[in-house]
Amino acid sequence: MAEKRKTFCRVCHAACPLLVEVEDDHRVVSVSGDRDDPLFEGYTCIKGRQLADQHHHPDRLRSSLRRTDVGFEPLSSTSALDEIAERIAAIVAEHGPRAVASYTGTGAFQNSISVPVAAAWHAGFGSPSFYTSITIDQPAHRSAALRLGAWEAGWDNFSDADVSLAVGYNPLVSSYGPAGGLQGTNPFVALRRAKERGLKLIVIDPRRTELARSADVWLQVQPGEDPTLLAGMIRHILADDLHDLTFCDRHVGGVDALAAAVEPFTLDYVAERARVDAADVVRAAEVFAAGPRGAAGTGTGPNMAPHSMLTEHLTLTLNVLCGRVLQPGDRMEGGSFLTPGDTRRAQVIPPSDPAPGAPHRVRGLSGMPGEMLTTTLADEILEPGEGQVRALIVSGGNPVVAFPDQAKTEAALRALDLLVVIDPRMTPTAELADFVIAPRLELERADVPHIMDRRLPAPYSNYTPAVLTADDDLLSEWEVFAGIAARNGTRIELPGGPIPHADGAQADDLDVDAVLDLVSGTARMPMADLREQRGVIHDDRRVRVVEGDPDATARFSVAPDDVVAELAAVRAESSGVDILTGFDPEQFPFRLVSRRMKHVINSLGRELPGLAAVGTTNPAYLHPSDLEQLGVRDGDLVVIESPHGFVTGVVAAADDVKPGSVSMSHSWGGGPDTDANVRERGACTGRLLTDDVDYEAYTAMPRMSNIPVLIEPHVRVN
Repeated sequence: MAEKRKTFCRVCHAACPLLVEVEDDHRVVSVSGDRDDPLFEGYTCIKGRQLADQHHHPDRLRSSLRRTDVGFEPLSSTSALDEIAERIAAIVAEHGPRAVASYTGTGAFQNSISVPVAAAWHAGFGSPSFYTSITIDQPAHRSAALRLGAWEAGWDNFSDADVSLAVGYNPLVSSYGPAGGLQGTNPFVALRRAKERGLKLIVIDPRRTELARSADVWLQVQPGEDPTLLAGMIRHILADDLHDLTFCDRHVGGVDALAAAVEPFTLDYVAERARVDAADVVRAAEVFAAGPRGAAGTGTGPNMAPHSMLTEHLTLTLNVLCGRVLQPGDRMEGGSFLTPGDTRRAQVIPPSDPAPGAPHRVRGLSGMPGEMLTTTLADEILEPGEGQVRALIVSGGNPVVAFPDQAKTEAALRALDLLVVIDPRMTPTAELADFVIAPRLELERADVPHIMDRRLPAPYSNYTPAVLTADDDLLSEWEVFAGIAARNGTRIELPGGPIPHADGAQADDLDVDAVLDLVSGTARMPMADLREQRGVIHDDRRVRVVEGDPDATARFSVAPDDVVAELAAVRAESSGVDILTGFDPEQFPFRLVSRRMKHVINSLGRELPGLAAVGTTNPAYLHPSDLEQLGVRDGDLVVIESPHGFVTGVVAAADDVKPGSVSMSHSWGGGPDTDANVRERGACTGRLLTDDVDYEAYTAMPRMSNIPVLIEPHVRVN
């Protein structure tokens, strides 16, 4: 007999509430949005509605696998953990803790227990080699905020904003936005309502995205010229005294130095270089400065492009100059129920080192707070010497298609003494593994919407128990780390206390809710209350903003020396590709920019029938005029070549793409030399990239967008 059960989606960060019709506790019959939910109002996207296919797909792994001389063989999860733990212990004994690394991908981030347990496992045996998808996605968010300083109470709320500036993000597709921006919580309705109450929307993007179509001002910037455009906007705001003088006098340092640094970015210069109308630059600056409430933010595209730290800094500086912060008496938008404290102070968190983590062995880099830089991982594996990474656990990620420099990534994974992959599919990465662990999927585990907890447009709480019973031999991602820890005597210390392995408990003896309690041990709302308050808006529990400490003297640093130097370097360039040396710009006339696609999230989803029906490849979107010039038409194959490598792509006409640009989604395709299946698997744009030149000084972010490429016809479909 079928029964409808409440839960929420964990395909992406948005955590949309769902009604799942379940038959006999084991099978999903149907999935729909929960129309009774007071915040999401029934919204869900196409990905969440495919959970039945995800859980019941015939190719889903339902037991752990071990590599043999003739392929993979199944084994119990207990035996797998026994063998993995033994091999990790031997590697640590011979080479030290640093030799054991893990990578947490986007898939594992959707499990609220996974990341804290993995990080605590590393801390427990002293390994700094903890890597996540953050540093190949949007690392500048964290690093730039450290260098600039932050406002403890946060930026203005989107829910009552008069203006919003979106630099290269599109939450109508990604279902996620920066702090103060539109989030994936019923985003189409939220945007419509905001526009109806008078929101002015400014979008900076080389594509006329779904968000840009609703913009009051859309600046179709030349790829790679975001910092040029932002510097021009800041120059106009400062020159005309449009900034918040009172706020700046009290809380901001370096305004005069910033004004001098952006002085060369005149309107005429910016308009010519960024290929936008000067009047639109003025309008964007003046509309944003007029506010009076609302924030600017960036997304994945600018974070993947050159000068990403500068772009992020200038975007946040617009917020700082215009005083777009929550003040005493304001209420934060989200409830922040999973973090401690009922109040936030109206004061600056002092600027600090943007790369305060452990030092890398390569390129003189240092990690971010609590983790290492993912684009160094291949080098940390391949570079011999003390601390060389020899074992890697990949949790919910697919480095072979997601990482830059595919050939190097694959070579690094093959060079490991031990590779463990936690994934329900035999991905190109899993195919290289020594062990593949079959995980529980989202409907088979309890959880809370931990990522959106601070980003939701209302103080909203939710929780879900497992709504399906999994009889297969499966482990959640966190159970793998907990099981290894139990066997090797490693203490996993969480905010609420240690996982109780000291008494001999094994991972499969642990109750998921008990561990969730430990992870949320310092939460503002106790887990016992969260379990009872499912899908509830708490208007009476908004986080209050209080006066700053009387002796607080910290100020934002809008013009540190390295920012001033980088602005000068940008001004000295002729275009956004000058930083890339050793190639002829005339030979690579197109600029490849990254994008998101609604029906997949990175490499997840395209194996599901309902999503495959939308598309099985990542098209190379080109303006119709460029297709005509190239002599190709919709559906033709082309060769896309960069200074580093080449791929085959399937062209698609798109009049929302700036002429001279090609727009493609990353994390598609298979391993090297698989372009013969490009129509069925897509193309891996990671083959066009290198990770050890043209990278950010603090984040090691390589050029993953605004890639100079040559496009030539390959095969025509008749």
